[in-house]
Amino acid sequence: MKTLKPNFVEFIPDVIGDDTLYISMKYKTVRHKCVCGCGNIVITPITPNDWWLKYNGAGVTLKPSIGNWGFSCRSHYWIINSAVIWAEEWSDKEVKIKREKDFNRKKTYYKDIKAKKNAKDGRFFVFFKKLYATRFKSIIQKILHQNLIIKKLGGKYGNI
Repeated sequence: MKTLKPNFVEFIPDVIGDDTLYISMKYKTVRHKCVCGCGNIVITPITPNDWWLKYNGAGVTLKPSIGNWGFSCRSHYWIINSAVIWAEEWSDKEVKIKREKDFNRKKTYYKDIKAKKNAKDGRFFVFFKKLYATRFKSIIQKILHQNLIIKKLGGKYGNI
């Protein structure tokens, strides 16, 4: 069974070796050569809606599976505890359906994040408004009152 050696780095090198997973936690990226031997470079972003990575001190698990549908090899495999486990081949129709599901899942994910951020911003605005509304109101009332007094005095004492 083929295994990949985890190599934790800050920056992933331009030239990468065979049978090695280059993992940059800082940039949330894993890079390796396709395990079929075709030489293509596989990049897996570690994000809440792409791949996730687990390191147990000895081996790395990447999930979900890696499907290299854009490569001529069309390899499909899992990396579990640094071991490569070959998966079934997918038809073009299966790949299309999966890509559409991924696109819709990501669209929903980012829409939800935006909605939560907007809700949080809205709550902050309400809090800010309540906190300072009475203070601003009293300042504006004082200014208006002072301007009224100045007008009654005919502007005799200048602006306050």
